[in-house]
Amino acid sequence: MSNSLLQVRNLHKSFQTGKSRVDVLNGIDLSVGEGDTIALVGASGAGKSTLLHVIGTLERPTSGEVLFRGEDVFKMGNGALASFRNRSIGFVFQFHHLLPEFTALENVMMPARIGGMEKDTAREAAAALLRDVGLSHRLTHKPGELSGGEQQRVAIARALVLSPVLLMADEPTGNLDRKTSEEVHDLLAGIQEKTGLTLIIVTHNEALAARMGKTIRLVDGRIQENGNP
Repeated sequence: MSNSLLQVRNLHKSFQTGKSRVDVLNGIDLSVGEGDTIALVGASGAGKSTLLHVIGTLERPTSGEVLFRGEDVFKMGNGALASFRNRSIGFVFQFHHLLPEFTALENVMMPARIGGMEKDTAREAAAALLRDVGLSHRLTHKPGELSGGEQQRVAIARALVLSPVLLMADEPTGNLDRKTSEEVHDLLAGIQEKTGLTLIIVTHNEALAARMGKTIRLVDGRIQENGNP
C-alpha cells in the first residue's frame, strides 16, 4: 500500500525465564497506514504491551520483521536504531516516567536535547507544546508538584517535542480518574487531528478504544480481531 507506514510480518517474541521459554507473540501480521488510529485491546498477558514495545523498537523480536516505510528497522545497529526511535516515534506510558529532579519544561526538552537540538530551540519548542496541552502556568513545576493528569500532559508534550510520525501510548489513562481520563482522550484526539500522526494505543478503556479508527484484539499473542469496533 502506498500510504503504509508500518508492516509487521510474522512477528514472534519469546522470553527465557530460567529453563522455561514463554512465547508472548505468536506470528503477528499487521499493516498500519499513515494517520491510522489503532487501539490494541485484550486481556492482561495477551501480548499488547509487548507488541507495542517491539513495534516501537524498544525490544527486538525473536523473529519476524517490522518495516517502517519499507525499511526493516531491526537490521539497524543499536545506535542507528536508537536514533531512529528518538526521531520518529513518541511514547506515552501509564506511569509517566518523568525525571523528578527536572521541571516540566526541562522534561519536555530532554528528547530534543538528546537528539542534538540547540538548547534555546528546544526550550521554545517545549514551552509551545506545554502551552498546547494547557500547562503554560506549570513550566517551572517539578513532577512532584503536579497532579497525575498534569504529569500525563507533560509526558504527552515530551513525546511530541521532535514531531514524531508515530505516537505510541501504553495505558495512558490507566492511573487517572474518569474526568481526567476523558480530558486526556480529548487531548490525544485533538493532537492526532491537528498533526495527522499515526496513533497506536494499548488500553483497557472501552471509551478510548471506541474513539480509535480501528480496534485490534490480541488473544494469547495472536490477533483475533482486526477491524472497526
